[in-house]
Amino acid sequence: MPSDITHSSFCNWVRFKHLVLIDTLARTRNMHATASRMNLSQPALSKMLRDLEEQFGFALFERLPRSMPPTELGEYVVRYAQNALADSHTFVDQVNRLRKGGHGFIKVGGIFAATSVVLPQAIAAIKARSPLLSIEVVEQSSDYLLAMLEQNKLDLMIGRFTEPRFAQLFDFQALEPEPFCLVVNSSHPLNQLEVTPLEALGDWPWVLYPVGTPIRDRLERAFRAANIATPADSVDTISMPMFLQLLQSGPMIAMLPRSMVAAQLASGQFRELQTPLHLAPLEYGIITRKDQPLTGSAQVFADILLDFARQRRQAEGHKTIYK
Repeated sequence: MPSDITHSSFCNWVRFKHLVLIDTLARTRNMHATASRMNLSQPALSKMLRDLEEQFGFALFERLPRSMPPTELGEYVVRYAQNALADSHTFVDQVNRLRKGGHGFIKVGGIFAATSVVLPQAIAAIKARSPLLSIEVVEQSSDYLLAMLEQNKLDLMIGRFTEPRFAQLFDFQALEPEPFCLVVNSSHPLNQLEVTPLEALGDWPWVLYPVGTPIRDRLERAFRAANIATPADSVDTISMPMFLQLLQSGPMIAMLPRSMVAAQLASGQFRELQTPLHLAPLEYGIITRKDQPLTGSAQVFADILLDFARQRRQAEGHKTIYK
């Protein structure tokens, strides 16, 4: 059995060009394509890979007739290489910005409900403190953002866990529950009813979040609890512009976070259906990698988000008291 790899020996023989090789070959699964991308000869690349595998004590890639997929252990090394390279890209970007007099860079992921209210408010606050801070926002579904966070492509994200395993990988700090509503356009026939009966909900087409997303799970749970079938006539999308366009263009129903359609409800463009369906709020929060504490501007940004969430909870508490 080969001897264990020590951290000091690993640091002595692993170079960034080795990580680039591992990442590129994992993507191309082809030595010729990898050599071309790295501007190396194929014999030189083959020798570099052999040397790496000798140091690790196991094969990183399988040698198949038409491709070179990572081995089971190789997959683990590939993930490390990709994370390390993503970190190095972030580091280089940060250094270049700081050299030019900037105040660093943070990359934040947000689900659509968060980007409608919570993130803009926090961004305005941190930009007031640090005008030269660069911020990139990625708006996507939680599962997509969790994959980016796992690959070190985000500093933090605002969203939800989509699988139990993520609780082992990430820390979660709750921000607030997100109330949902069923909405239609202002000319929808169901607007004529004071309360929409459950059986009527299946008579109309729906716009839904895709299967497996937390919001879709919450809707399906509500339908099961009411002992009615989930709508069969539906369009699945995570695109907020698509939700809005489809709702505006026809007699469709959608379940959406209230914050995302607050402006349309206030203007009368959309109407909220009153139904016996119980739509339990779904909490979202700040998600960060375990054992990697936030630093600098990323920590300041997280603190601002948490502070605003506390203020909103206190404001809601006062409203409840004085009702």
